[in-house]
Amino acid sequence: MTDAAQDRNAGGDPLASIRRQVVEAALPHVPFDGWSDRTLAYAVDDAGVDASVARIAFPRGGVDLALAYHHACDERLEKDDLLGLRFRDRIAHAIAVRLEMLLPDREAVRRAAALFALPPYAADGTRAIWHTADTIWRALGDDSRDYNWYTKRATLAGIYSASLLYWLGDESPDMEATRAFIRRRVDDVMKFEEVKAKVRENPLAAMVLKGPQRLLDRIRPPDDSAVRHLPGLWRRGN
Repeated sequence: MTDAAQDRNAGGDPLASIRRQVVEAALPHVPFDGWSDRTLAYAVDDAGVDASVARIAFPRGGVDLALAYHHACDERLEKDDLLGLRFRDRIAHAIAVRLEMLLPDREAVRRAAALFALPPYAADGTRAIWHTADTIWRALGDDSRDYNWYTKRATLAGIYSASLLYWLGDESPDMEATRAFIRRRVDDVMKFEEVKAKVRENPLAAMVLKGPQRLLDRIRPPDDSAVRHLPGLWRRGN
């Protein structure tokens, strides 16, 4: 993806280009100093970025640097990587493609995982994984506008998190063990979805679930008209 395309994906963020420069300059330092303020200082100097601008781009220092790296990888996931496969294979392939992006930076990813495991940054790590799940679903062409928007992303976030941790310890050639692990996790989820479909087809179960389903049908995903800090929308009944 070109820099211009990345800037468009960043919503016209004037600091997007600076963040990319600093993240790229930071990667050689991360294995030694982690995603820290020291690494950020080295990267800002190496990239030739004004320190005052860097403070605006990374207000919380090293943790914002780690998040910028994570989001930069999300932006590189393109729809063209996911065509021509049956749906469950597209999901597994999308996760594998996302992990392949991390291959040159395994130690940096390991450091990020350790950082986001700390209590002060656990929420940041959760939001980052959710962002990845959302990016993958959008690349897959997901158009759900109800509670399924949330369940799909929550499920995929769980699969991606488990796959990432497995990948960190995988030494098999071409990520073979990780790819098999991903396929197993996706197959397990698809089996569960098949069971849910059969339950919905059962007249008695459909009657029992009618009330809860009416409530769930009012849930909407976030959009531009929603208050930005809220997770979604609740549609009033007629």
